[in-house]
Amino acid sequence: MAEKKKILFISYDGLTDPLGQSQVIPYLAGLTKYNYEFTILSCDKPALYKKNKDYVEKLIAPYPIKWVSVPYHKNPPVLSSIFDFYQLKKKAKNLHKKERFDMVHTRPGVPTLVALWLKKKYGIKFLNDVRGFWADERVDGGMWNLKNPVFKKIYTFFKKHEYECLEKSDYTTCLTYHAKTEMHSWKNISNQPIPIEVIPCSVDMDLFNPGNIDATLKERLKIELKISDEDLIVSYLGSIGGWYLTEEMMQFCKTLLTKIPKTKFLFISPHRHEVIIDTAKKYNIPADRIMVKKGARHEVPVLLSFSNYSLFFIKPCYSKISSSPTKHGEIMAMGMPVITNAGVGDVEEITTKYNAGIVLKTLNPIAYEKAAELIAGGKIFNKQEIIQGAKEYYNLEKAIQTYLKVYKSILEDS
Repeated sequence: MAEKKKILFISYDGLTDPLGQSQVIPYLAGLTKYNYEFTILSCDKPALYKKNKDYVEKLIAPYPIKWVSVPYHKNPPVLSSIFDFYQLKKKAKNLHKKERFDMVHTRPGVPTLVALWLKKKYGIKFLNDVRGFWADERVDGGMWNLKNPVFKKIYTFFKKHEYECLEKSDYTTCLTYHAKTEMHSWKNISNQPIPIEVIPCSVDMDLFNPGNIDATLKERLKIELKISDEDLIVSYLGSIGGWYLTEEMMQFCKTLLTKIPKTKFLFISPHRHEVIIDTAKKYNIPADRIMVKKGARHEVPVLLSFSNYSLFFIKPCYSKISSSPTKHGEIMAMGMPVITNAGVGDVEEITTKYNAGIVLKTLNPIAYEKAAELIAGGKIFNKQEIIQGAKEYYNLEKAIQTYLKVYKSILEDS
């Protein structure tokens, strides 16, 4: 049997973050079946590292996956990221001396600085995994104010770096067809069209499976949340703030409540519960109509299973054309129709193709009213059709096979 290829995977998202566990480990675990072994180098928030380290180690224990973590630093702004870059670079250099990696696979931002340096210094193959337009996300999310000359300079640096990664990497992957089209339109990249494969955020179809719901846990949560069989439940899954439009979602909730008074809104969110409650008050939504719950990962599918619909509005800005919301696949896997907005990745096309919910072209009172009328009028969606759509589009095994195709293309001659 051929010798295993050694891959260094660098992520600025910690493995102890939920996204690290859902959007890093499953892909790499699947790829280990094809003669690849991995070293994951991640930046982890110290509190989460302490809390979840043992859990992550159990997840990767069955696979030829090593994990090296360095602490993530948030403050002071800019300087903390520079420090994180140097600690990642030093650690990657030492790991390469020991392991002699065949390829480095990175997510965008700081990790690509390390990857490009490794390619230039040691000739290591480089897979540029564009999970978003990183610099533009920081502008659109309000983290970098371009009126500040420091942030303007940083933005310009990272955009130039982004173009260089596209030119010099051995392959690029991205999350959406909109992002692929956009990157292929960039004229300042000399070797267009560069090879790009689209791999959307995939879903654990076993975990997010309405047939695998723990009935005892569901009954306990039903009592805890005071849900009755007569209630129409509209859920929201995920973080609050940034480009997740809490105000607009609450405006829609108020509109729907006037049409269907028995509606309750379940926010399955890890933090900032006070923002949810305060925003509901602002729009005169009664306290008994709002439920807020921080769900452990195994509880999330159970909580989603109460839903008649699941709602998410995301700021339709430039950087979001590159986004594949993890929540979309998870909701579809549960057979729930979504209420969402256009202008975010390929969400509108996917929802339309699989008849998987209601897409608002704009976010305003007229659009809210029309969507609420559809729901009040008994708009019917086929649960099995939605689940089948999730299996076709967000299937983890399909994602692994596409990554495998890319890996072979990069490494077959090395």
